[in-house]
Amino acid sequence: LSTMAKKQKLFSALLSFILHGTRPPISSRVTATAMTESSPHPSSLHHLGRSSHPPMAEKIAAGRTLVLDVDAALLLPSSSSLFPYFMLVALEAGGYLRGLVLLLLYPIILSMGRASDVAVRVMAMVAFCGLRASRFRAGRAVLPKWFMEDVAAEGFEAMRMSNATGGRRVCVTRWLPRVMVEGLLRDYLGAEAVVGKEMKVLWGFYTGLMEEEDEVVLEEEKKIMAEGDDALGFCGSLEFLLHPLSRSCKDIYLATRDDRATWQALPRSKYPKAVVFHDGRLAFRPTAGSTLAMFMWLPFGVALASARLTVALTVPYRYSTPILAATGMSWRLKAGERPPLQTAGVERGCRRGQLFVCNHRTLLDPVYVSVALDRPVRAVSYSLSRLSELISPIGRTVRLTRDRDADGRAMGRLLESGDLVVVCPEGTTCREPYLLRFSPLFAELSDDVVPVGVAVETAMFYPTTAGGLKCLDPFFYMVNPRMCYTVQFLERVRTAVVREGKVPSADMANLVQKKIGDALGYSCTMLTRKDKYLMLAGNDGVVRKVDGKCSSAPY
Repeated sequence: LSTMAKKQKLFSALLSFILHGTRPPISSRVTATAMTESSPHPSSLHHLGRSSHPPMAEKIAAGRTLVLDVDAALLLPSSSSLFPYFMLVALEAGGYLRGLVLLLLYPIILSMGRASDVAVRVMAMVAFCGLRASRFRAGRAVLPKWFMEDVAAEGFEAMRMSNATGGRRVCVTRWLPRVMVEGLLRDYLGAEAVVGKEMKVLWGFYTGLMEEEDEVVLEEEKKIMAEGDDALGFCGSLEFLLHPLSRSCKDIYLATRDDRATWQALPRSKYPKAVVFHDGRLAFRPTAGSTLAMFMWLPFGVALASARLTVALTVPYRYSTPILAATGMSWRLKAGERPPLQTAGVERGCRRGQLFVCNHRTLLDPVYVSVALDRPVRAVSYSLSRLSELISPIGRTVRLTRDRDADGRAMGRLLESGDLVVVCPEGTTCREPYLLRFSPLFAELSDDVVPVGVAVETAMFYPTTAGGLKCLDPFFYMVNPRMCYTVQFLERVRTAVVREGKVPSADMANLVQKKIGDALGYSCTMLTRKDKYLMLAGNDGVVRKVDGKCSSAPY
């Protein structure tokens, strides 16, 4: 056994030298006694689970700087496997071939110890090497959703109390690169500083090598000393005592393994900031097992998607619905029947169309409204790829220009010609149970509108993206093993009072938004398309024409 241990230690040391060219880091298997003997001691080390005086809450109430161990005191013990986070970076930022390489290396990573320093460096090398640093947005657009699901309520409570008393919150990540966690810690949890390893950049591209950020550590030490208050540390492992910032902590509270075993995930209702927007195609946590299942499914999924698309385009709705449902592609009409399509205009002898107002989940929303009505509809959209329009089973989509007068006239002509028009006034999709602000233009076009609530469930992939190729949205929907659309027609809302000038169009739009939100159980917000794209893609989401060609800000 001793010979085997020496060989494993030699292998780890050699791999560590190859990856970062320095002496191997301290093994993650150092015993607690050796750790405390070789590391600097704080003035007072308290065990959180024991009766310690004074309690941590009292120390935080004094407004002292809180130095928080992200890896072991903020995240749940179940998140100790860092593989899913690096797989998200590999798949969403690097592509599926890079993700496959990382998956094939998983047995080697497992043999090193999933949270060992060498294993983390191997995963970082595969996930980051060759990515353009200026275009990397997964840390802010993709990862926060998954990290928030792993935040421990106990760790967050320490941050909340520190914020309430005006103390600074300095988050220390010992394993994950800073670029992966900074979006979560600053944007969602309100940390003032994030200290962690940096990914080396050469000629604008990540090399895949990690290095310590000594300058940030020194800066934080100076700030703590300048403020004149001794910092308070909160950690879940004795390895935290090896970090340079632990020397600035007069008191350190340690959550033992038994303490952390009882911790619970932070409920969504207590999130300090709602996760309304997030990007990425994966709708599941990419553990090694689930990622392997995904790659095994993809060849079958591509063939099944082709068959589904052929049926949807060639077979009438009433026959295609049971066929597609047998393949896992289903839909249901909820809480009611199809609405009557007669309007006040018909009673006056003129044939006028009907306006359907629905929330926006995917680009297939109008398709399923058409299926539920068993009637062809005309959809209006701000942007739609040529491929999506080509394979649409409801015909040509009317493109809007974001010119209020021109768009109003275009939709008005469709209604005057007797078409059933489907409009999504949010202007962009939202995956989470929230509704974005409704544009009030629809309230000025007709005497009444029919609100429609739509919801979609997918098993493997999200059929929407802010920073990827939108032309692949239908493909990612069709390739899911199973998915279900829910369509709910609500009571007709009279909007003639807007045209008569009695009610502002914005108030009517808010009323329709609230009716749909109440029916679906979604929360209404005043966020817009611009807010979404600024957060996820770094642009305003508007497609512009340059020299006669459509272009947009880089993703």
